Amino acid sequence: MIAVDDIATGLAQRNVQLTDPGPDGGHAAVAVILHEPTPGDVRLLIIERARHPGDPWSGDLAFPGGRVDPDDSDERAAAQRETMEEVGLDLSTARLLGRLDDLSARVLPLSVSAFVYSLDSATDLTPSDEVFAAFWVPVAHIVDEKRHCHHLRQDGDNPGRYPAIDLFGPGKPLLWGVTYHFVYAMLREAGHELPTAIASSGGTSP
Repeated sequence: MIAVDDIATGLAQRNVQLTDPGPDGGHAAVAVILHEPTPGDVRLLIIERARHPGDPWSGDLAFPGGRVDPDDSDERAAAQRETMEEVGLDLSTARLLGRLDDLSARVLPLSVSAFVYSLDSATDLTPSDEVFAAFWVPVAHIVDEKRHCHHLRQDGDNPGRYPAIDLFGPGKPLLWGVTYHFVYAMLREAGHELPTAIASSGGTSP
């Protein structure tokens, strides 16, 4: 059983590794948002991105977030702004549990930061036209070994076999890529390793 306080304790006891995107790269930030309606029943906010031509993450499962704008004071401000824009959720008074290590995206020269929050309750969401749907997913589903699989990517610049989680069944997108890696890292800090190890996946995350 995983509790929000377990995640908070794990994140508080580590040094965050930051990534420099370089002169030709960009920076993005996402919000990893949790709530615990009953003890041990932690829920995680996952969005399904709308499908847009030219978007490398079109239709993927993800966290609310996007590129850091020049007007953003820092990466955390960008994550909170994007969350408000994408799902109408104000994180200004939410509990910040910590920050995960930055990750480098593969499909674009982009460094991605992730900030972990918890809410007292699951508030109503208002998805924008960038978001097809938003879900409060039980973490129990994420750690369920039967849901773990691999995503086979055969096109693009990074074909390969990547660790993934089948949260919603046939015809629905898998949770994989950068989002999977952030989930993996967050739960590892709480003392819970996901069943599908990244080290044995045969690929890296795009």
